[in-house]
Amino acid sequence: MPADYSGTWDLVDNQNFEGFMVALGIDFATRKIARMLKPQKVFEQDGDSFTIKTFTSFRNYSCSFKIGEEYEEITKGLDNRKCQTTVNWDNDKLVCVQKGEKKNRGWTHWMEGDTLYLVSQT
Repeated sequence: MPADYSGTWDLVDNQNFEGFMVALGIDFATRKIARMLKPQKVFEQDGDSFTIKTFTSFRNYSCSFKIGEEYEEITKGLDNRKCQTTVNWDNDKLVCVQKGEKKNRGWTHWMEGDTLYLVSQT
């Protein structure tokens, strides 16, 4: 069975976040606020079923999915897109592909030791 992601993760480092937000089309004021936030992610995992909650002092976001099953996602409070999202395993990595009005979006999560990594695709 792939990795168990259950747990709480705090942001330690954030590389190229400004460029990422610009590519998403996020307005200047929201980007300024977002750069100051230190999100906390909570993963709830039951086999291949996940709920990922992201908490900040500005906005919270939650998504639930089952590995390999496409679902409709509305990225409300982020960049407000409506897309069809699928998350799959790639060894112990969670790889998300989003199809919708903006092409080639998604993310990859993986763990090394007690560190959770996230690379977002714009």
